[in-house]
Amino acid sequence: MSEKRTVPYKIEPIHSWNEFVRKVGSPPYNSWAFRGHANGNWPLLSALGRYLDTYIEEEYWERQEARILRIFQRKAHLYLTNPPPGEDRFQWLALMQHHGGPTRLLDFTWSPYVAAFFALERAEKEAAVWALNPARLENVTERLNQFLEAEESGLIGIGEPFVMNKRLIAQSGTFIVTRQVGTPIESLVGNYEDPKDTLVKFELVRSLVRNDSMRALFTMNITQATLFPDLDGLARSLGYELEFNYGYDPRKRAV
Repeated sequence: MSEKRTVPYKIEPIHSWNEFVRKVGSPPYNSWAFRGHANGNWPLLSALGRYLDTYIEEEYWERQEARILRIFQRKAHLYLTNPPPGEDRFQWLALMQHHGGPTRLLDFTWSPYVAAFFALERAEKEAAVWALNPARLENVTERLNQFLEAEESGLIGIGEPFVMNKRLIAQSGTFIVTRQVGTPIESLVGNYEDPKDTLVKFELVRSLVRNDSMRALFTMNITQATLFPDLDGLARSLGYELEFNYGYDPRKRAV
């Protein structure tokens, strides 16, 4: 699963759940932010970045991003009791992200176990948990506008809006945001003084890790129902319930 080309970040192969717990629970990673990918080949790129890169001419990126935010702000009041203040860009983007809109925010979590859940629950190939060192990044909490507009600021920011929604709280969530919206984070870290102390990719060998990991996460009450505290989350949680029974083990054995 390791990249054949040279990469600027650090790669940590993981062959068991115990190995993962040991590594993420110890310095330096116990204070980092994490994101799980069910496919280890997926880039660290926001939904907005993927959409712009695929469909939109680059000269129009900034204008089109501003356009969809403006549309959302003008119409969201039809569905909201208390819309965010118009000038609070971070809260508006978080609200868009929450409801599936393409934004430059990339969901991360302060919990490596939540990230492992997202990586492994529906994994069909080798999965990955990415980790970013917040000490190397710009703090954008309550200052997202300044970060995006200041040319001298860093390339990658981390933070949360002042007002947090239920899912962000349930997932111990935070956001990663970049000034270069169409460039994956793993490419941006090459510009940092110490890339390997900025970004780490934990490569999870699915056949060796998933069964023990999912059982451990289930007993830790990390499920779709708890991470998405609504009817959607309850329905999504039924997928893993297919794999669990107190009377017997219905899972296929790993080959």
